[in-house]
Amino acid sequence: MAEKIAPVLLKNFVSVEDLTVNQIESLLARAQFFKDGGQVPKFGRQLTCANLFFENSTRTKLSFTMAESKLGLKILPFEPESSSVKKGESLYDTLLTMSAIGVDLAVVRHPQNNYYTDLIDQPHSQLELGILNGGDGSGQHPSQSLLDLMTINAEFEHFDGLKVAIVGDLTNSRVARSNMQLLNKLGATVYFSGPRQWFTPEFEAYGKYLPFDELLEQIDVLMLLRVQHERHTDLRAEESFSPTAYHQRYGLTMERYGHLAKHAIILHPGPINRDVEMASELVEAPKSRFVAQMKNGVFMRMAMLEVVINGRQLGGQA
Repeated sequence: MAEKIAPVLLKNFVSVEDLTVNQIESLLARAQFFKDGGQVPKFGRQLTCANLFFENSTRTKLSFTMAESKLGLKILPFEPESSSVKKGESLYDTLLTMSAIGVDLAVVRHPQNNYYTDLIDQPHSQLELGILNGGDGSGQHPSQSLLDLMTINAEFEHFDGLKVAIVGDLTNSRVARSNMQLLNKLGATVYFSGPRQWFTPEFEAYGKYLPFDELLEQIDVLMLLRVQHERHTDLRAEESFSPTAYHQRYGLTMERYGHLAKHAIILHPGPINRDVEMASELVEAPKSRFVAQMKNGVFMRMAMLEVVINGRQLGGQA
């Protein structure tokens, strides 16, 4: 059935904000199709992809690399530390070079929020490659959000009416922003929790804040977020941060785990700070879907790459 759904066509895949419900459902179906062993498309020519990660990454970078390999793409190596970025070259000029030498797609992770706006909206641009956002600062993380939806859908087969709690470092989380936008579109009820100061006004339009312990028994999905110390600017607060105290107040302890509904599942985008946002013993607990998320990520990123390949009519079908 998945292959009969009308495909999504995008020139670039940089945000989830403008995705329609039909497009989300199409991406979920296509990713599941790949996971179920569906035939991988064959392109009429060899396509080349470069992964430009200006922030550290394990899951996203390796997952995109595996997805590209499964699609038969040639992967052009790129490491910022040994590139002309160190000489002051702009991201646009780096990508312009790649475009000129024949790179078709670029997956980019960058610390600047909305970095892609300057790339896509350049007047008189000769940039001809497709851009997929691997995460921009604290802005968007499309692939993580969509693989999270894929994991939830595999469990419940629907989103309407599901109660989802997003807990942790909200202010600095691109995962929280992308997920709250998509979950709202799909009819889920979103709650937020964690340190109250990290629940800023932008989140109020998507859900309400509740103390963590009040949420546990009523939610279907618990999304835990890493405390992103690298983005914190309050040095005094950082110096006084206690992993143990955070775990006791806002983390998923063994005791809190016992209060979750029998059917509830736990998600985490990784990397996990064990015994901070969740007890180490719970990373692979029966309700945890951390490993499932990583598995699903490969197939969702295959679907996303295909969306841009088709949107740009790169190579055609063999």
